[in-house]
Amino acid sequence: MMEYKGYLGKVDIDGEELYGTVVNLHRDHVDFRGRTIAEVRQAFHDSVDFYLDGCRQDGEEPERPFSGRFVVRTPADVHWRASTLARIKEESLNAVVVEALEEFLAHHGV
Repeated sequence: MMEYKGYLGKVDIDGEELYGTVVNLHRDHVDFRGRTIAEVRQAFHDSVDFYLDGCRQDGEEPERPFSGRFVVRTPADVHWRASTLARIKEESLNAVVVEALEEFLAHHGV
């Protein structure tokens, strides 16, 4: 994983070429390629800069990496259990959900 200006690039191998995609965009698509790590890193930077310049020239607001807010829909019993745990721990429901997500992501190596 690479980071540049808040954008995250994930790189994979295709034969002798490295290719990547910016993974923290939802609407837009930005990709890049290179033969070496240095080339793919520079291509990543160039692609992000090209994307930002293109948005600026088109008068559009570039999609920004995620804000940290999202809606979660759960079955009623999961909502009830999480809310109950939050009250027991004297924490907010948000804190309980963040803790659960952190544990889940760590378990999956993310």
